[in-house]
Amino acid sequence: MTIAIHPAGAAHVAAIDALLRAGFPRADEADLVRRLCVERDMVLMLVAVDEDGGTLAGAVAFSRMAVDAGGKSIPAVALAPVAVAPAYRRQGVAEALIQAGLEQLERAGIVLCFVLGEPAFYERFGFHADYARNFASPYAGDYLMALPLQGGLMPCGTRGEARHAPAFAALSAD
Repeated sequence: MTIAIHPAGAAHVAAIDALLRAGFPRADEADLVRRLCVERDMVLMLVAVDEDGGTLAGAVAFSRMAVDAGGKSIPAVALAPVAVAPAYRRQGVAEALIQAGLEQLERAGIVLCFVLGEPAFYERFGFHADYARNFASPYAGDYLMALPLQGGLMPCGTRGEARHAPAFAALSAD
């Protein structure tokens, strides 16, 4: 098995939608990705493709956030969702997608990445709830974590507000 990670394109749309609809109990994640794209809040979407058969093994999305830190707007994104097809789980596909995305975002000048998820999984990438605690957010709590990029330029103790793209509010309204 050889997995290649690259930006999602038009040829991947149907397979990404099918992956998200099959991988989660409800269609929320598929709807979220669609809304993020339609509303032009998608910053980066990567796919993992099994080059041996051309099968979509996984996908990860990073969307625009409005983040204010210490009175200044900073470039930030939200990581969500990440999905891996059942046949490719527990083989490092999600980790490779997330790491590739974080590297591209850092090169693009993004300063902070937020995720709402399981700490035991996301802490391995450097995400931590302590980084997110100083940001007012409707998702605040132990599962809202952040990762400073750009060599950790986010000074500790900086207070601010973190607002996800409007598509996320549609999820919580359902």
